[in-house]
Amino acid sequence: MALDTRPRSVAVVGAGMVGLSTAWFLQEHGADVTVFDRRDVAAGASWGNAGWLTPGLATPLPEPAVLSYGVRAVLSPSSPVYVPPSASPRLLRFLAGFARNSTAARWRRAMESLVPINGRALPSFDALIEGGVKAETNDAGSFLAAYRTADERRVLLEEIEHIREAGQTLEYEVLSGDEARGIEPALSDEIGAAVVLRGQRFINPGEFVHALADSVRDRGGKIRAGADVSDVRDEPGGVAVRTAGNDSETFDTVVIASGVWLGDLARRFGVRALVQAGRGYSFSVPVDRVPDGPVYFPSQRVACTPLGDRLRVAGMMEFRRPEAPLDPRRVKAIVEAARPLLRGADLDDRRDEWVGSRPCTRDGLPLIGATRSPRVFAAGGHGMWGITLGPATGRLLADQIVTGERPPELTPFSPLR
Repeated sequence: MALDTRPRSVAVVGAGMVGLSTAWFLQEHGADVTVFDRRDVAAGASWGNAGWLTPGLATPLPEPAVLSYGVRAVLSPSSPVYVPPSASPRLLRFLAGFARNSTAARWRRAMESLVPINGRALPSFDALIEGGVKAETNDAGSFLAAYRTADERRVLLEEIEHIREAGQTLEYEVLSGDEARGIEPALSDEIGAAVVLRGQRFINPGEFVHALADSVRDRGGKIRAGADVSDVRDEPGGVAVRTAGNDSETFDTVVIASGVWLGDLARRFGVRALVQAGRGYSFSVPVDRVPDGPVYFPSQRVACTPLGDRLRVAGMMEFRRPEAPLDPRRVKAIVEAARPLLRGADLDDRRDEWVGSRPCTRDGLPLIGATRSPRVFAAGGHGMWGITLGPATGRLLADQIVTGERPPELTPFSPLR
């Protein structure tokens, strides 16, 4: 696309971190943006997640460790990875593809694909803040991954070496349980080994995404909450966006960034990849001493993040339909997994119990870039890393939309693969 024909009006479907970042960076190029969302700003996976900005850990979700889960384990409501016994044929197709990609060789190739965009993650957050987004990122002086035993810790140390071999920078130190408690007293005496990661950050994701939305509005963008986009059509006069109320508007370009619903709108434009809801749960609790940074219990797959005077506790990968109600058994499983490992946390005084749907792909790589229509683009499928990679995705995709040239960082993520 030549510079003199770059799009002036762009619709973005989805008001989460990915969609709003794309809108914001398109505004940097002078585009008029309108953002549609079926519910509201940060109403999906962008609100209640752990809020980690951890490019050092942004790895493909299909990994060899996934294959170690037996059928009995994934059918247990207390398992950190849960598949309902009544899985649909579509979900079974997704899981079969997910398993095929959970080999060491495919993980390595996918990891190498993520390294370049991971390197753009934190600078893209800095660009948003320097550009006027009234939010902040917090340096994680102590980002701790904690284990009961040194033997349990071996899995992460091996993964870190594989991450570094793939070209990803990641600094870390190995600690004993006592050394870890010296850094973070909230760890219980059950913790006997840990790893501290350097150079990572964290945010309050809901607050950040709302601040990003405010900035988009302040710069002239429109955000249409409660506008459920039912159809996108590439027509001779532009791309028509139709909402459930049968209203229609036409734009030069449309970006589909609607999370787990991306495939519903993008399929007609050649996007065949399955996007499955990998639902995560979270809640917040009071603690005697708020940790200085995130605490992760990898064996239990429980993530803890300080948010104000409380601790957000998150976990679970539940493969179910996104509209399914919150299942209290998942909350209980997270509580029982975390209880023996945290000191001074009142896990029975829970607030903000939440479930949200991460958009997962079978190969663990996002879908970012042009579709079969030169005027329709996709941005989604980041799995657990939509917060970390959202601004980098938006920045790179905005460059592609405006210049017509795909940045090399996006080459592995073609939505048409």
